Amino acid sequence: MDSRTGRHRRLTGSPAKGSTMNSDGLHEHQTIPFDPGVRRLGVAVGFDGSPHAAAALAHGAAIAARRGVKLSVISTYRAPLDVYFTYAALPPEPEAEAKKRGAQAVLDEAAKQLADHPGEVSYLTAEGDSVGALVEASGSALLMVVGARGRGGFLGRILGSVAAELPAHARCPVIVVPSDSEHAEGPVVVGLDGSLAGRRAALHAAQAAVELGTSLRMLAALQAPRSGDFWAPAVPPAVTEAVKHRRAEVEEALGLAVNWVKEHVPSLEVTGEVLVGDPAELLHEAGRTAQLVVVGSRGRGAVASALLGSVSRATLHGAKSPVMVVPPLEDSRMEGVRIALDGGVEP
Repeated sequence: MDSRTGRHRRLTGSPAKGSTMNSDGLHEHQTIPFDPGVRRLGVAVGFDGSPHAAAALAHGAAIAARRGVKLSVISTYRAPLDVYFTYAALPPEPEAEAKKRGAQAVLDEAAKQLADHPGEVSYLTAEGDSVGALVEASGSALLMVVGARGRGGFLGRILGSVAAELPAHARCPVIVVPSDSEHAEGPVVVGLDGSLAGRRAALHAAQAAVELGTSLRMLAALQAPRSGDFWAPAVPPAVTEAVKHRRAEVEEALGLAVNWVKEHVPSLEVTGEVLVGDPAELLHEAGRTAQLVVVGSRGRGAVASALLGSVSRATLHGAKSPVMVVPPLEDSRMEGVRIALDGGVEP
């Protein structure tokens, strides 16, 4: 429902296409149709009036202004099932109407915050579960922005249910913004793991870096042998040699990825770096001085069917900078990238 016009607006999206098989005979993850021209909501922000939501709204509004696109602010509400056993129990007005009015009041708060926004703004209410309503809206948005934690749930939770679940099901990139974001002036950071998801994330990270007028830092993690990356038992000299060999492989793959991004965005300053350690921990550390951290929704994890990979989820938890999670969107620039036999990617 549009709180300004009172007209019902159904937020719908396109279904994901089936998986495809490349020339190596390996399946790629399902891809989601993504035509910017039909994403009528532009930059969409989930808003519930909390401090985290206020930070998300400011972040989303800045992106919409830079891109020159519409900003859509969405407040959700859940109408209870009306079951009353006596006339005395009947409320003075239907509870659904009261909930809806409350959501519209929340949008009035957002309008005050956006009083100086230079672009077009749409204010929408959506009935239903917060995660489900925003997932539905994501099918019509270029980008979704939410706060790391809202008003619901336990106050001590590190990550709210919407911020934790929305990136796993969204049909567009999602940025999760903590209320205490440090507003660093550093680069945009993207994590790569040798997957197609990482390459897609790098393209969106490059776009963000150009919009912010900064550079792109591409990171790849070299995990220690005890992490499971090296499974064969070996004496220390053999382990040392294995690590050296693996580092050379990762550096070569990262170099190809850096050059590939530069081909698509020649004007952007792009650097690549291989670091030893846990991927999520490395991204957390890099995020302390980054304006944005970008990850794919899932990468080369053992559970290929997981909607949100362990690294993506761990990166969201406790992040000090905004984190963008990129789902497997259709992108013509990915047509020249093939899955290699070892699970990595080739240019």
